[in-house]
Amino acid sequence: MESNYTVGLDIGSQKIVVLIGEILANDDINIVGVGTAPSKGVDKGSVTNLDSVVESILIALKQAEDMADCRVSSVNLSISGSHIESINEAGTWAIDAHEVSPFDVESVIHNARSVKIRDDQRLLHVIPQEYSIDSQGKINNPIGLSGVKLKANVHLITCHNDLVKNLEKAVERSGLVIDQLIFSGVASSSAILSEDEKELGVCMIDMGSGTMDLSIYIAGSLQHSMVLDYAGNSVTNDIAIAFSAPPSSAEKVKVEYGSLNRAFVDNEELIELPSVGGRPARSLQRSILIDVIEPRYSELLTLVKTEIYKLNEKFVREGLKQQLAAGVVITGGAAQIEGLVEVAEEVFGNIQVRIGKPHNIRGLAADVDSPAYSTAIGLLRYKNDEFIGGEDAAPENRFASLFSKVKNWIKKEY
Repeated sequence: MESNYTVGLDIGSQKIVVLIGEILANDDINIVGVGTAPSKGVDKGSVTNLDSVVESILIALKQAEDMADCRVSSVNLSISGSHIESINEAGTWAIDAHEVSPFDVESVIHNARSVKIRDDQRLLHVIPQEYSIDSQGKINNPIGLSGVKLKANVHLITCHNDLVKNLEKAVERSGLVIDQLIFSGVASSSAILSEDEKELGVCMIDMGSGTMDLSIYIAGSLQHSMVLDYAGNSVTNDIAIAFSAPPSSAEKVKVEYGSLNRAFVDNEELIELPSVGGRPARSLQRSILIDVIEPRYSELLTLVKTEIYKLNEKFVREGLKQQLAAGVVITGGAAQIEGLVEVAEEVFGNIQVRIGKPHNIRGLAADVDSPAYSTAIGLLRYKNDEFIGGEDAAPENRFASLFSKVKNWIKKEY
C-alpha cells in the first residue's frame, strides 16, 4: 500500500468499517476507500466468534481496497468495551541543565505513567494534560523553558489484555498488522470536537450499538474516559419485544422510522413490521414506535448524566453548565435519530447539545458524512504522540540517553 495512506478499522457491534485515506497539508482528510460489512461475532467490543469476525473484516477490507485500488497491510484499530478504565496521574522530574529538553519531557511522562496497573490490564494511552515548572502551571509545551522541577499531569487509559488480544488475533488472521490501538472515544473526539469546545469544557458521547463511549474535556485536556455497556441495541431490543419482531426487522424499523419528536410524525402514518415464526407482518402507527423508543433514549442519556456526576464532585456542586460550557456532543450510529438533541437538552438540564459529524473531509465525503463514521474517521486523524513506547524499550532508551549525557559531562570535566 502507498505509504501516505492511513487505514482505520472500526469493529463495532452493528457493523465493521474500513476507511482508507490520507491527511492533506491543511489537515483535511482525503477518503479514497470505504468498506462496510455487518458485524458478526462481536458483542459490546468483545469477540464472541473469531472466525465470524475475520470473515466480516475481510469483506469490508476488500470493498475498501477495490475502491482505493490498493492493498492494505496495516491498520489503526479502535478499542471499546466496559473493560476500558481511566485514571489521572502526575509525575515529577529534575530538569537537566535547567532548561527543559525532549529528554526531560519523556522522563517526566515516564514517571507519571509508572503507576502500577492490574495484571489483567494493559496501558493503552498516556495523554499529557498539562505541565508545570516550579510554581508556573498550565503549560502546554515546556520544551525550551527554564526551571528546576518539571511536573506532568497525564490521563492514563487502560484496557483488558485478553479481550484486546482476541481482537488483535482477528485482525492478524485477516492478514493485517496493527499500527496503533486507539480507544474509540479518543478517536471520535479527534474527528468531531473543536479545540474551542475542549477548552470550554465538553462531554462527547459516542453512542454505538453495543456501547457508549464518554470522553470529557476540561480546560483543553482529556479528564475522564469511560464506556457504558448500554446503547442503541437496547432500543432495538425494546422494539423487538414490544412488537414481537425479529431483531433484524426491529433494527431496520428503528433506523428508517425511528423518531423522538412527535411534532414531525403524522399520527395516521402506518408502518409495516415483520413478525417472528412466519406470522404475517403487522401494521402499526408510527407514533406508537415513539412511545417505545423515547423512554429508552431518555434512560440511556440519564445513565450518562449519572455517571458524569459520579466522576467529578464539581459537576454536582457547580452544575454541568458551569463545567461543560460547550455542552454535550453526541455522535455514533445511534445518534442518527430525529429529535435526539431536544431529548438530550431536557435530560442534561438545558445545556447545549449538538450531533457530531466528521468535518474537513474530501474525496468520498458523501459516503462517510454521518455520525456513524466518527470513530473510523478519527482513526485516520489521530496521531499517537504520547511517549507511550514499549514497556521494555522505554527504560533502555532512557538509560542509553542518560549514559550518553554522563559521558559528555565526564569529557567536559576532564
